[in-house]
Amino acid sequence: MRELQQRIIGELSVKPEIDAKEEIRISIEFIKAYFKKHVFLKTLVLGISGGQDSSLAGRLSQLAMEELREETGDDTYQFIAVRLPYGEQADEADAKKALEFIQPDQSLRVNIKPGVDAAVGAIQAAGVEVQDFVKGNMKARERMLTQYAIAGQLKGAVVGTDHAAENVTGFFTKFGDGGADILPLFRLNKRQGKLLLKELGADAAIYTKVPTADLEDGKPLVADEVALGVTYDDIDDYLEGKEVSEQAAKTIENWFIKTEHKRHLPITIFDDFWK
Repeated sequence: MRELQQRIIGELSVKPEIDAKEEIRISIEFIKAYFKKHVFLKTLVLGISGGQDSSLAGRLSQLAMEELREETGDDTYQFIAVRLPYGEQADEADAKKALEFIQPDQSLRVNIKPGVDAAVGAIQAAGVEVQDFVKGNMKARERMLTQYAIAGQLKGAVVGTDHAAENVTGFFTKFGDGGADILPLFRLNKRQGKLLLKELGADAAIYTKVPTADLEDGKPLVADEVALGVTYDDIDDYLEGKEVSEQAAKTIENWFIKTEHKRHLPITIFDDFWK
């Protein structure tokens, strides 16, 4: 095994094989323990895109809240699923299918378009042009801002959907979808997430949907694998300690090195990261 590959696997705690039932139970107990530790919290908030990751994190969150209610007798424990479209999105039907699977205690819809467009307009009025890619990251951060506003109002914590295949490539927006309080999918790769969804009885359309960040107006629904230049199968194989092509390994490792700053909290003079 490559030296860097071994280090990455260790940092992300990816198992070469999993038992889906066991991993479901681990995630649920993890969420419950978080709430028992932070007794002032009563809700979990998560943005639902209609893709694999938010569907899985959402269903695990809902199950955890149901168990907390049953175990404590406290009906104020709630999971809140939030749709955060930028106007009308092409994959709205997928999001509805995901919500049917998750069965959240509460479901909200907040259109982020007015907020994003207002910010873009204000920045451009100040003389700074906002490119499509930058605006895409603004969408991700507006979504997280909205989730934290809801969570702050309702004694909540924000659930993140970060998993190992996303983490290793840094394929998330810093302080956007990369910002959250609790990460129940951390340690799982894309393939393993699918196994959990199958075990939970999800519609196959949820975990066979082509993964896409869908942030740029000029490049709608661009597949993650196209943007990354490597397949999730290769990423998952790499994370499971298997041999992949030299090109795939180099692409994954280049993304890991390039995006290391995203996996680090704000840097101080006492960090080794900047030296």
